[in-house]
Amino acid sequence: MVRQNAKIYSVVHISMLIKEALENNLPGRFTVSGQLGDWRKHSSGHCYFSLKDDSAILPCVMWRSSTGKLKFEPESGMAVFATGHIDVYLPQGKYQLIVDKLEPAGIGTLQLAFEQMVKRLHAEGLFEQEHKKPLPPYPSRIGIITSESGAAVHDITDSIWNRWPCAKLYLYPVAVQGDGAAEQIAGAIKDINARNKNLGIDLLIVGRGGGSLEDLWAFNEEIAARAIYNSKIPIVSAVGHEIDTTIADLVADVRASTPTKAGIVAVPDIEEVSSQLKNYSRNLSDRTRWKLQIGQQRLDELSYTISNSLKDLLAAAKAKLSEFFEKVLRIEPHRLIARKTVDLNNLQNRANFTVKTRINKLKMHLDAQANRLAGLNPKSVLHRGYSITTDKITGRLIRKINDIKPGQIIVTEIANENLIESKVITGQNNMK
Repeated sequence: MVRQNAKIYSVVHISMLIKEALENNLPGRFTVSGQLGDWRKHSSGHCYFSLKDDSAILPCVMWRSSTGKLKFEPESGMAVFATGHIDVYLPQGKYQLIVDKLEPAGIGTLQLAFEQMVKRLHAEGLFEQEHKKPLPPYPSRIGIITSESGAAVHDITDSIWNRWPCAKLYLYPVAVQGDGAAEQIAGAIKDINARNKNLGIDLLIVGRGGGSLEDLWAFNEEIAARAIYNSKIPIVSAVGHEIDTTIADLVADVRASTPTKAGIVAVPDIEEVSSQLKNYSRNLSDRTRWKLQIGQQRLDELSYTISNSLKDLLAAAKAKLSEFFEKVLRIEPHRLIARKTVDLNNLQNRANFTVKTRINKLKMHLDAQANRLAGLNPKSVLHRGYSITTDKITGRLIRKINDIKPGQIIVTEIANENLIESKVITGQNNMK
């Protein structure tokens, strides 16, 4: 029987006293090391779990406002450091650690998050070579997604214009570090792809200069990786220095180890292209000359064949005439001499006419073949006083006054492959 003077407490009163005792005798905020157990993420966004070691278990809860800041994916069995404060959950009468910061033990948070992201995206196939698009061989319009104030944009543009000065570059400025940077990068990629029917961008370069893992983290975010993967425009990733590798590098169609090297892999060298074009021109000229020589040889063969045919035809006609003449002599009555003489003359005239007609037809055919062959020679007009003028550097034909400018070096070709090199002083259109 309870003594009349004994104080009686309610359940909630006792629970509140326990709560106050814990709060008054424990640090307001402290860190606990342990192993994650029973990790559960509720649909509300709150996470419930426990921390345990060989001797004890500590119930824990992490509210949605804190779980949204996690860079890695917690898993049961993972060794962690949990920072927070003790509170009492009155409905169940149990104490629990309210965790506001969770870090993996033995490895940095960002490094673990990076490894987890690589493992997950690799399993989905985002890094497979079969998904990577080839870069255009001669891009004319290149988009650059980076910070407008960083050194990377200058490294990229200088590298491109030194190799391929004909390219047009378009900067899409974004933040490349800090909160929201990954979203800006992904948004820029999606926006350019959506408007590319009008923009006509051939290639995108996405990147920034080097830095710490934290500095480069925007290029390790999943939203940026998926935007790169889903881009219809080929993307060159140019993030950091030689030793840095980001998830953007792994997903991109081509990875450049520095912004400067991005320009090298993105465009060809104009000097090499010019040399190739000169080789193509030289090969074309050689092949044309060879074709003309073959045609001339064929023409000589036809002429020889026609000459022999004519000789055979004349020999056969003479033999036939001799044969007819001998027959006439053998049967020559005086009364038929005059008529046979006329017949013989007619036959000879017909034979001569046939031979001349045949010779004329063959000669006309031979002349037509020669004219057709001469027409194939693109430089045949040079022998009639014309000339061909080209730009010395590009080899491009000078067709109109707008194709030249003062100071330009031009080469004029006249007959017999003679070349005249000159410098343009001024141009004048006398048709005005």
